[in-house]
Amino acid sequence: MGRAARARAPRIAPLSHPPGLAEPTMPAAAPDVCAIDFGTSNSAIALPLADADGGGVRLVALEGTQRTMPTAVFYAVEGLAPHEEPQRHYGRAAVAAYVEGIEGRLMRSMKSILGSTLATQATEVGAGRQVQYLDMVGAYLRHLRGMAEAEAGHALTRAVLGRPVFFVDDDPERDAAAQAALAEAAHAVGFREVSFQYEPIAAALDYESTIDREQVVLVADIGGGTSDFSLVRVGPQRSRRLDRQSDILGNHGVHIAGTDFDRHIELARILPACGYRALGPTGREVPSRVYFDLATWHLINTVYAPGRVAELARMKSFYADTRQHARLMAVVTERLGHALIGQAEAAKIAVADGGRTDVDLDALEPGLVAALDSAQALAALDADIERIAAAADETLAQAGLERGQVDALYFTGGSTGLKPLAERIAARFPQATAMRGDRFASVAQGLGIHARRLYGARG
Repeated sequence: MGRAARARAPRIAPLSHPPGLAEPTMPAAAPDVCAIDFGTSNSAIALPLADADGGGVRLVALEGTQRTMPTAVFYAVEGLAPHEEPQRHYGRAAVAAYVEGIEGRLMRSMKSILGSTLATQATEVGAGRQVQYLDMVGAYLRHLRGMAEAEAGHALTRAVLGRPVFFVDDDPERDAAAQAALAEAAHAVGFREVSFQYEPIAAALDYESTIDREQVVLVADIGGGTSDFSLVRVGPQRSRRLDRQSDILGNHGVHIAGTDFDRHIELARILPACGYRALGPTGREVPSRVYFDLATWHLINTVYAPGRVAELARMKSFYADTRQHARLMAVVTERLGHALIGQAEAAKIAVADGGRTDVDLDALEPGLVAALDSAQALAALDADIERIAAAADETLAQAGLERGQVDALYFTGGSTGLKPLAERIAARFPQATAMRGDRFASVAQGLGIHARRLYGARG
């Protein structure tokens, strides 16, 4: 049995709140508290505000005015002396260093190592240097804490961290180990007290404050890498409780989300200009592996290897239209792969609410344009959208509920901005009220609300 076969949340170690804490009535927040949404793709951090400051929660600006930051660390080893430690870059700067081809190692999706044997192991980051995986998690948390302290103007020593309903499917021991590893990393960077709250509960907290009766809400959290659904019981009386574990009625997810959408758009509308699914002089389709690698974020740099580039150059005779081969060579020699994925994502966003857009491919060939309209986007994404929507059905089935028992839908995560996706899910629950949270920061905001309730009385 995996995640889909579980109808209730796991019983976890009592780190969700300190023992003996009375149920609060929303007192002023303690000044040394923060809330961290350590996400698979992106992270955010919130500061609970004291009553004197107006109450509520403030999201920390992490990169300029951005309230979220890619969960990424890049270890740069280029030009280091033997005794020097790798230089760390975080967030968008980490991604930029990787895209620029700086020698080193990019770490993303670090959350996925929690609960695995990798958490206690080390990995090569370049130039013979090794770093423990859990230290990478700690480095990222330390960076978040530093930015939050700079904004708060004082030390932050207590933290609420979000956690998925299941770090690890169908393995309570590994699931508990994953939470313990994240707590260990947080303690190691200076948080003396660490608490946890379930991410779907955090997402639902904003909605809960707007209702006057008990309801069942389906939280759809669809980000860059996963689409997760949770059925949560919410209500005015329940909002006073700190332990909300029993309010999670069902949880299910699939590893399909925003990055998959971008790949499909790029393959369907951009890479055909470079020969994807093109026919050669003999009528056979040209080899497709290079196109799938170019459309898969973490594989793009493998296409730039000198041997791979030389191999692609020798394939010119495979193409009936040699202009397509020339464009492909422009991509690999000019290292345009990540830029093309970015253009696919931008095009997806541009047609998310309908309409059309033109993708400027002038870098491949002067005047070259690839058009995309909402119908073409839907055709490219339809199968994935249906699989995601079906995960909502599975969540309902595992909780043993009927569609009519779902009172509300709560959409969060960057990919819920795709109109056809949200509409497909909503169509399955016609009686439910559809609500949108902050697509990028509702979990962090909800964790901040929980932190204010949890620690305020102890400030």
